Amino acid sequence: MSGSLNGKTAVITGGVRGIGRAIALKLAHSGTSLIVNYNSNKEAAQSLFQEVNSFGGRIVIIQGDVSNSEDARKIIDSALEHYQGLDILVNNAGINRDNLLIRMKDEEFQKVIETNLLGTFYCTKYASKIMIKARQGRIVNISSVVGIGGNIGQTNYAASKAGIIGFTKSVAKELATRNITVNAVAPGFIKTDMTDKLSEEQKRNILSRIPMVRFGFPEDVANMVHFLVSDEANYITGQVFRIDGGMEM
Repeated sequence: MSGSLNGKTAVITGGVRGIGRAIALKLAHSGTSLIVNYNSNKEAAQSLFQEVNSFGGRIVIIQGDVSNSEDARKIIDSALEHYQGLDILVNNAGINRDNLLIRMKDEEFQKVIETNLLGTFYCTKYASKIMIKARQGRIVNISSVVGIGGNIGQTNYAASKAGIIGFTKSVAKELATRNITVNAVAPGFIKTDMTDKLSEEQKRNILSRIPMVRFGFPEDVANMVHFLVSDEANYITGQVFRIDGGMEM
């Protein structure tokens, strides 16, 4: 472990697959003690637990649905229970339920908003109380370039991720005087299970919009999150960082 975040404690929601997993591993390798949340994929949670333990990292896995207020409180409070503090919150948990607007069911829109946006609100609210008392903290919210530029068939997802950007800027202003920074990261198309499901035609269309002509990797996002929660970023707050290969420049 490199030790650049030695002694820090982090909660990462939705952290057992894809981008969340890469963030968890990056922070664990830097000496951060982790609380990693998952909702349903127990097998992926166990795999991450074993990997972090294999190199001597500290990790607690906790199941919960961030769109439920009490679950969110339980996830955040587990940092106090296991590590007696909370320095870092990464709001990564998110889902998509893609459909064209005229075909979208009410529950498809509502569930995406509840998980992606309301879940970010709940976890940030409970974490900020701990951080305000400690007069320090780092919060990173995972948004998306879809929240900046929109996308066909993703009105629900775009609304939730755009909401996270506005939420980030407002919370950053509220917490700045307490030495708490709040930033957002907006990934573009990152190579995950989600992009693996795209057809070859869909992949070609997407790549034609990316100047670097390739998908990103989860580690590209994890590197930015690592920077934002480190001491090197202690004067950066209220910002949105796009990790998209130039797609939305």
